[in-house]
Amino acid sequence: MADMLVNEKTVVLYKNDVAVITGSCTNGKYPIKYRTQPATSTKPAVYGSQNVRMKDFVVLHEGPVSSLEAVLDFADKHACSEEDLYDENSENEFLSQIKECYELLESDEATATAPLSFVELSSLVRGNLVADESWAIFLSLKNTLYFSQNLKEQLDGKLVFVPRSRTEIEELVKKAHEKGMESQLREAFLERLKKNALLPEDSKYMVDVESLALGTTDKSRTMHDAHIKETPERAHKLLLDTGIWSITRNPFPLRWGLSMKSAHETLAAPPQEDRSSVDSVAWAIDNEWSTDPDDAVAFDGTYLWVHIADPASTVMPDSSIDRSARARGSTLYIPEGAARMLCEESLEDYALGLTEESKALSFRILLDENCNITECSVFKTLVHVKRLTYQKADELKESPELKPLFDIARRNVIRRNKAGAVQIQMPEVHITVDSETKKVSIEPEIHPESSEMIREMMLLAGEGAAKFAFKNHIPFPFVSQDAPTLPDSIPEGLAGQFRLRRCMHRRSVGVTPSMHSGLGLGMYSQVTSPLRRYSDLIAHEQLRAFLDGRNLIDKDTMLMRISEGDAGAQAAHKAERKTDMHWTLVYLLQNAEWRGEAVCVDAGGKQPQFFIPSLGLETYFTPLTDVHLNEAVAVKAANINIPEQTVDFVPV
Repeated sequence: MADMLVNEKTVVLYKNDVAVITGSCTNGKYPIKYRTQPATSTKPAVYGSQNVRMKDFVVLHEGPVSSLEAVLDFADKHACSEEDLYDENSENEFLSQIKECYELLESDEATATAPLSFVELSSLVRGNLVADESWAIFLSLKNTLYFSQNLKEQLDGKLVFVPRSRTEIEELVKKAHEKGMESQLREAFLERLKKNALLPEDSKYMVDVESLALGTTDKSRTMHDAHIKETPERAHKLLLDTGIWSITRNPFPLRWGLSMKSAHETLAAPPQEDRSSVDSVAWAIDNEWSTDPDDAVAFDGTYLWVHIADPASTVMPDSSIDRSARARGSTLYIPEGAARMLCEESLEDYALGLTEESKALSFRILLDENCNITECSVFKTLVHVKRLTYQKADELKESPELKPLFDIARRNVIRRNKAGAVQIQMPEVHITVDSETKKVSIEPEIHPESSEMIREMMLLAGEGAAKFAFKNHIPFPFVSQDAPTLPDSIPEGLAGQFRLRRCMHRRSVGVTPSMHSGLGLGMYSQVTSPLRRYSDLIAHEQLRAFLDGRNLIDKDTMLMRISEGDAGAQAAHKAERKTDMHWTLVYLLQNAEWRGEAVCVDAGGKQPQFFIPSLGLETYFTPLTDVHLNEAVAVKAANINIPEQTVDFVPV
């Protein structure tokens, strides 16, 4: 910059905008005036002042300039705009002069590609360039098709421009044309969108709408440009209205941040290690469609045995598989299928009863005559397991092998009820979706007596594990629930079950044992599903570490990991509920003639509350006549809104 003078009223380039020197250099710094905010149609420009070093600006013109305002005003009126650059019929004076200068330089081989300083080039374009015009000519040169700015030279205190080749110019014109065409095409798309008349090729513009509907972003340029409120529900509706999505598209697992695929990292095969052999045959009793039984039970005449799948034999605390399971929290069960917490291909190695001998983590429980646990021990075992369906187990409930288990279950129910357990029995449904046709079926959930027996065995295992961990000072995931505040009177029937459910508190998971009032247990932990619940898996990790004499996870770390796993499990639970509602609404749309019964479960409030057993749905509506608790009303469905997950039920 030695050949350029820097005095008061010199025009400079500062932070890619124009500024004016307003005084002499002091302590190596020059005072400048610059705009902090450009003018808009409603507000004037905002200016600021600052002292800057010479290396922070580049001289455009030595001056003297009239004022910064005059420089800006001239540029607003005369600088070449973007529209001028690509308009062959433009009458902009600067553009015409720059084009003539380019053609002159191009005609001479020596100057066709030679760099020129801003001073040299502006003199060729304008002749005697005045200070007030310097910003306008700089903007025109910077944005023109004919010259490119050499930013590397600018860093050395110079403004340098280089003539572009004809090939470069043609490419820029082509891109500008494509950009203009794209803008026109997008405007046409937005018009079709507003009319719900999209073409097949319009799907490329709807990607951001899908992302919003799936919850992977909270913005959509398409919806913003179409003046549609940017919410996942509105995005979902838009995708349905335009036919991009069908009603069977379920966005809720992804919206809750959940994968629809099972964990992919394969578990190692169970290790060869010392295990105790259990003589008594154990029974894995499950639904007939179960392919990976994870528990088995037996009574040997003295002890109750509850054998559980043993993935913690290879899944180590804070390993990559453990962290993945912790993030999921649990297996996601939706009508489309299961997204498993642990790798599906590995489950066969750990499920019980698929091979002649099964490796298990076993709870040996000694009970007194009232079914209180007097002793619980934990072993790594080899077990001979036989599989039964619930139906077959019900048929064999009086057999010598199974009768003791059913007797223990009945005694345990009596014990828990005496301790204040709250037994709530609500009608449940099972939703299935045909993978090819997407046809939805909803059937009542049947609970055979053997399934209730197995539930009691699992509760005993959870109670026994909690007592074992507490006795041995093992940091453990204890599950508790505060006692409900029950009203003086509970209605009969379904209304009474609803009243009880409303009284229940949420369960808590922590490292301190406490009463689980809902189950009527003094302390409790869940340990019977380590293949599908993270809290069970980490409980097994602790028990195995204790049995092996390894370091235990400390209480603080345990509490943190429990919380992380519980957050994932809660997300999965919410996604499952949303998904069930989604498919229920699809079912109603697929069965337009559906009729059902709604049972009144609460007659108070502005509207009575009803429960529809055949759908497993709660709803509110005004009946045609007054209704009493547990009275059934015939209804049909109306105003089904899949994105908002709402439906009205109308008395018929």
